[in-house]
Amino acid sequence: MIFRRALLREFSQTAAAVFVALFAILVTIVLIRLLGQAAGGGVPSDAVLALIGFGALTEMPVVLTLTLFVAVLLTLSRSYRDSEMVVWFASGVPLTAWIGPVLRFALPVVAVIAGMTLFLSPWAHMKNAEYRERLESRDDTQRVAPGVFRESAGSRRVFFVEVGAGEDGRVRNVFVSDENGDRLSVIAAAEGYLKTDEEGNRFVVLEKGRRYDGKPGTPEYRVMSFERYSVQIEAKQAAAQPQRSRARPTEELLRSPDDRNLGELAGRVGTPLAALLLALLAIPLSFVNPRAGRTNNLLVAILTYLIYSNAITIGQAWVAQGRLRFELAVLLPHLVVLGLLALMFYKRLAVSPIWRVRA
Repeated sequence: MIFRRALLREFSQTAAAVFVALFAILVTIVLIRLLGQAAGGGVPSDAVLALIGFGALTEMPVVLTLTLFVAVLLTLSRSYRDSEMVVWFASGVPLTAWIGPVLRFALPVVAVIAGMTLFLSPWAHMKNAEYRERLESRDDTQRVAPGVFRESAGSRRVFFVEVGAGEDGRVRNVFVSDENGDRLSVIAAAEGYLKTDEEGNRFVVLEKGRRYDGKPGTPEYRVMSFERYSVQIEAKQAAAQPQRSRARPTEELLRSPDDRNLGELAGRVGTPLAALLLALLAIPLSFVNPRAGRTNNLLVAILTYLIYSNAITIGQAWVAQGRLRFELAVLLPHLVVLGLLALMFYKRLAVSPIWRVRA
């Protein structure tokens, strides 16, 4: 009883620390990518927070799988380094006795991973795609941000507003560049605002400015001054994009079992199975030889995880391409890891007879 409670407590503490570190890394990576897109005008700055949330939810099963694997590995490796394992083995506790506590700790986490992989992650992918479609359907006036050059949706226009809209709804120092074939139009105005007529049509009204029309590289330019210049805004309709397999609910994948859907389903089923087998595989991988390097087992564990996860991804891709049967993609990588797990337990138990249970 003391043995199990001590292990579960240390597993939980280590997992909490590992999860915080991995989640911080995940959010930082997603944030850097989105900030780069926002700086280039691809993503509005006010949409970054929502996209970070969707991105974090889609990658959460991977974070939890790594948390489970690393937590068990680090906890048992510390026990080897501090000679606690020697005490347990000398007391007649075999290496297989760690399977029970690891399963008690891992099964609830695996259940959460399965729920997120089968239900929450597809929902997050779907909401992420819908949110991006709404962003793409916004008209050009909603893309403008003070002090930033922004391209229109069709990359034909460039907008710049020096001062954002105040209480009167007017912006100051407006610059608009419109390229149409080999012709270029540049508009500079002191003020601007939005106007909606009685029929619901929207207009951009610019005041006190100039318009330059011409062909770059030639002296053929026309300059016009205006007191008021109105341009109608055409509402942009969002283009209906085909729903990707990873954004489809699991029930829909089961109802339409084509190659792409079966490939996605193989990946979703494989993630929680991989998490469970990796937690068990961490038991023999955690062995640390005091006379050797302390990071050797960690490097082997990282390499094992990369090979395992890539094998699942390759199997998923092959099923989607029709090159591999769904049943083989679901079972083959895990059966190989299960055989490796049995082999490693056998080798570790055969190293020293003292590790076996005393009669």
